[in-house]
Amino acid sequence: MPPTLASLVHHSALKLTVRAGEDRLDVPVRWAHVSELADPVPYMEGGELLLTTALKLDAEDAKAMRRYVKRLVGAGVVGLGFAVGVNYDEIPKVLVDTAQEEGLPLLEVPRRTPFIAISKAVSAAIAADQYRSVTAGFAAQRELTKQALTDGPEGLLSALAAQVDGWAALYDASGAVVATAPEWAGRRAARLTADVERLRDRPAPASSVVGGPDNEDRVELHTLGTGRRPRAALAVGTAAALGTAERYAVHSAIALLTLTTERSRSLQAAHERIGAAVLRLLLAGHPDHARAVAGDLYGGLLDAPFRIIVGESADGDPLDGLAEAVESAAARSGEAVLVVAEGPERLVVLAVDGGAAVEACGEYAATREAERASSTAGEHTGDESELVVGLSAPAGPIAAAAAYKQAEQALSVARRRGRVLVEHEQLAAGSVLPLLADDAVRAFADGLLRPLSEHDATGRGDLVASLRAWLSRHGQWDAAAADLGVHRHTLRYRMRRVEEILGRSLDDPDVRMELWLALKATAAAE
Repeated sequence: MPPTLASLVHHSALKLTVRAGEDRLDVPVRWAHVSELADPVPYMEGGELLLTTALKLDAEDAKAMRRYVKRLVGAGVVGLGFAVGVNYDEIPKVLVDTAQEEGLPLLEVPRRTPFIAISKAVSAAIAADQYRSVTAGFAAQRELTKQALTDGPEGLLSALAAQVDGWAALYDASGAVVATAPEWAGRRAARLTADVERLRDRPAPASSVVGGPDNEDRVELHTLGTGRRPRAALAVGTAAALGTAERYAVHSAIALLTLTTERSRSLQAAHERIGAAVLRLLLAGHPDHARAVAGDLYGGLLDAPFRIIVGESADGDPLDGLAEAVESAAARSGEAVLVVAEGPERLVVLAVDGGAAVEACGEYAATREAERASSTAGEHTGDESELVVGLSAPAGPIAAAAAYKQAEQALSVARRRGRVLVEHEQLAAGSVLPLLADDAVRAFADGLLRPLSEHDATGRGDLVASLRAWLSRHGQWDAAAADLGVHRHTLRYRMRRVEEILGRSLDDPDVRMELWLALKATAAAE
C-alpha cells in the first residue's frame, strides 16, 4: 500500500498531530510538497501533502483562509501540514475551522520536525510500496507462467483472476468467449462480446475500459496477437482500478497469452496446408483420399451435401473479413468448414449446405453490397471493395469438381453484373439475356450484323427488321410477312439477300441461333 496520512501520523519520529479531517486520513499520499506561496495550486498535480509555515499567508483572515483551503481541495491536495513555532505558535482557529468545514485533513507539524523528514518518510514509503509491487509482480509472473505451461490458457486465467481478486475471460477473434475464470464469470464475459468486436476493429495492440462505479465491476479489455488483426482478446474484471502489482500480473498474462496464440498460428498454418491438400484431392476426383488425409478434422463435412464458395478481391482485407465471418459462424454453430486461401486475392470455402457458414457468407456479401451502393450514392465510407463471390449449388464429394466450376461461373457472372454475390442456382432461374451485355458478345454481334446494317443504310431494303421478324416467327413466312406488312414473296427475297450478304445459310440452326443472339445483344445495347 502507498503511504497515507494515517501512516504518517503514526510515524513515531514525525510527531504529527491531527487538527482537522480525522475521517479522511486513509487517503494515499502521492508526494510531499513544500510551498510558501499564497496560491500554490498552479504547481500541484493532486494527491500531495502540502507543507507550509504560512510565511506569506494571513492565516487569521477568515476570507483568505476560506479561499486558500477551497483552492487546495479543488486541486486535489490530500492534506495540509502546518508548521507551528515558526510564524505562528499554534494553528489559527479560523484555519482549523475552515479545514474542518471543507474536509481537508490538517496536520500540525512541531518545530522540531523538519519538512525534509516528512518528505523523506513519504519518499521511502513510496519506494517501499513500489518495491513490494515489483516483487509481487515477478511472483505473479512466475505463477502465471507455471499455470500456462501446466494447464494452458484456462490455468493462466485462474491464476490471473486470483492475482487481481476478480475474474478473467479469453475471447477468440470473432468475440466469442473461449474460457473464463472463475466459472461464474461466464455470463458477465458474454455480455461484453459487442465491446470486444469494437475493440477488434481498432489498430492493434488496443485496449479499453468498460463499466465503472455504477456497474457491478470495472473491466479492462486487451487485444492479443502481434499481427495487424488481433487473434484473441483478454478481459479482466475487478471491483476497483488495478494497482501496480495487479498491473504487472495483467501485462504478464497478455504476454503469455500472445505467445500462446502466436504458437497456435504455426498449428493453424499446418491445418491450412492440410485443408488445401484435401480440397485439391476432392477437386481431382479422389474423395476417398481426401477423407484419409482429413481424418477427423472436418467431421462429416466431406460426406454431407455441401456448397463451394469462391471469392475474389483486388484487396486482401475483404477476403480476410469473409473468411472470419464464415469461420466464426461455423464455430458458434459447431459445424465444420474448410477454408483455403488460394493466394492473397482468392478464397475457396467448402461449407455445409444450409448451415451457418453459408448464411454468414450471404450476410457478409449483403453488407458489402450495401457499402458499394452507399459509395455509388456518394456516401463513400472508405471500406468499399471489389469483392465478388460465387456460390455453387448443393453437391456431394463425387461432384466437388462440378460444384467448384459452378462457383467460378457464378463468380464470373457476379463480376460482369457488378454484384458481390451470385448463386449458381440463380443463373438457371433467370434469363440468358443479361449475359449478352458482355463487351465481347456486343463486338461479335456488331461484326455479324454490320453488312446488313450497311445495306439498310443505303435505303435499298429493311433486312435487319425482316430478319428479326422472320426469326421471331420461327421461319413462318405468312406470320412474319404480316408483322412487317409486306407480301411473303417480298420477305422470301429479303431472306435470300441476307444469305447472300452474310454468306451463310438460314437453314443452319446454328446460324439462326447466332443471328438471334446478335439481334438481342444489339437491342440490349440500344
